[in-house]
Amino acid sequence: MKAIATVIVLCAGILIHAQAPAPKSASAKSPAAKLGASHSTTASQRPSLLKPESLKLKAPSVFKAKFATTAGDFVVEVHRDWAPLGADRFYNLVRAGYFTNAAFFRVIPGFVAQFGLSANPAINKVWDTAKIADDPVVQSNKRGTIVFATAGPNTRTRQFFINYADNARLDGMGFAPFGTVVEGMAAVDKLYANYGESPRQDLITEQGDAYLKAHFPDLDKIKLATIVPTAPPPAHAPATTHTPAKSTAKPVQH
Repeated sequence: MKAIATVIVLCAGILIHAQAPAPKSASAKSPAAKLGASHSTTASQRPSLLKPESLKLKAPSVFKAKFATTAGDFVVEVHRDWAPLGADRFYNLVRAGYFTNAAFFRVIPGFVAQFGLSANPAINKVWDTAKIADDPVVQSNKRGTIVFATAGPNTRTRQFFINYADNARLDGMGFAPFGTVVEGMAAVDKLYANYGESPRQDLITEQGDAYLKAHFPDLDKIKLATIVPTAPPPAHAPATTHTPAKSTAKPVQH
């Protein structure tokens, strides 16, 4: 149990964003002043990886995210009703391009593949404190499920792991799966695992990709993560007098 709890730890600080005051020479009632205020407000609300509070879209009820990695591609299907807060955070991170060049820095065969620390130290600083509350565990930690890594209750930020095995023992520890790998699990199985526990999360947080390139050059990385577009509904088939045969197949429960 101690090893599992130690596994999934996050580190970082906080970056403070300063906004320049409006010029004193502009009258508050003048058109120029109003335009400047409007522009300032828009800029402050613009989504940015350096402002976690700006990434707050609600995720679709079900969506897919494709990860192009140096070990191959895989696709995650997320179900928001499994873990709503977690699904929303993951959705915003993917949309904002957070995972580009992020490494799978902790790969333990038979257990988990962990990732989520940014290649950019400045981004790590602001996301380390962007915590969200826990979701209830409604799905088990089965092989292929994707889950937030934590440092204890209500500490989820931007680290994740994919289960390599059926790790049901994690269910009672509060780890709530929010999706599962539906394509390309073979690529996840191929992630470089020879460094074990050696990469230090604190140094990845502080130095980013430079630290990993210097000391762990063989780690597999995420080249790009994107939301897979929703397929358009099929066109209505023309009316026909043909009566289709009844299917004898039984539904499969997942």
